Amino acid sequence: MLWLPLNIGLASAVAAFGFWLVWPETAVALLLACAIAAVLYWRAGSIAMVWVWTTALVGLESLAWPVITMVQLRALGPEPTPEQMGTILTALVGGLLSSIFWLTFAYGLYRRTASDRAL
Repeated sequence: MLWLPLNIGLASAVAAFGFWLVWPETAVALLLACAIAAVLYWRAGSIAMVWVWTTALVGLESLAWPVITMVQLRALGPEPTPEQMGTILTALVGGLLSSIFWLTFAYGLYRRTASDRAL
């Protein structure tokens, strides 16, 4: 069972890094990594389920990226500049495509894990 804690540590680092990319606050990302590790240790019974939850969380982070970008740019002023509009467009397209990929990947891992348990 040495591999499960190692994967929990790696998975929480991946999810915290994804959060840090969206919201670059180091202290919050480290606190989130500890919270994710605790929840994964509590809920995930296998390595596969650790990565199911982690990829789903990365997908949700990707979905939140455009919203957080718009909130941050809205705080700078009432009317966004053309550069800020380009940043919003990049966040929307990149976040949407990335979230679709990660959430679909998480669902595929979940289906594979569920079918393995049925055998």
